[in-house]
Amino acid sequence: MFPGAVADRTDAAYAVVGAPLDVSTTFQPGTRFGPRLLDHVAESFSDYDQHTSKRFTDLGVYDHGPIRPGDDAAEFLDFLRGTVWEYRQDGVVPLVVGGEHTVTVGALRGIEPDVYVCLDAHLDLRESYNGNPLSHATVTHHALDVADRVVILGARAGSEAGWTRAEDDDRITVVPPEDVPSWEPSFDGEDAYLSVDIDAADPGFAPGTGTPEPFGLDPQTMHAVVRAVAPHCVGFDTVEVNDRDDGQAATLAAKLLRAFVFAHADD
Repeated sequence: MFPGAVADRTDAAYAVVGAPLDVSTTFQPGTRFGPRLLDHVAESFSDYDQHTSKRFTDLGVYDHGPIRPGDDAAEFLDFLRGTVWEYRQDGVVPLVVGGEHTVTVGALRGIEPDVYVCLDAHLDLRESYNGNPLSHATVTHHALDVADRVVILGARAGSEAGWTRAEDDDRITVVPPEDVPSWEPSFDGEDAYLSVDIDAADPGFAPGTGTPEPFGLDPQTMHAVVRAVAPHCVGFDTVEVNDRDDGQAATLAAKLLRAFVFAHADD
């Protein structure tokens, strides 16, 4: 169980949904261990948040537990979509813990936000990768089928076609790493969904991820973004944590999840 979670679903304001899908990672697999690792490292965190003067145990975070994946990504995403949709209908904010970034597609389909905001090293605008239309490299492409617009913060890698598409499509905003600290969210009554791909962080801070990219974001910048975007959100996920480090990536991801809850509850 995620540390600090309430035992009764009827008390839930937030729901942690484990999504340990790990079928399309192209370099370093292991994202199936992400939910378990976040649970483990979060045990050491203080209950109290000095930024909001709130206690995590008072905020109604319920642990749904993991959705067990098979070998069919489409089936898994459909099941995740249904799970997230049910929580959304009950007024509960889903907190999805991956798993590879593909799980975001299922969550977006269940929530249908107006704006998709993502901290990510990669554009993820491919229509398919290695013949797979549900690859982790296609997430933003699928997000554009759901959301009215997308904002990618920290992107520093992508295909030539992806960069061209980002430049030509006015629904896509890409903020490079050097500009993220000065970026300010702008939502005109729009519902947002925030996805934190841990590879947005420079691998010096979070080496435990599938496709690390140098010249990334520092944890303080990611923390500021999460806290700024959270009040506008109807859903959240953190993805792409694997077991290839000593817990750095999982610790950062778990702390950002909690920062999202604190900031969202404080709004």
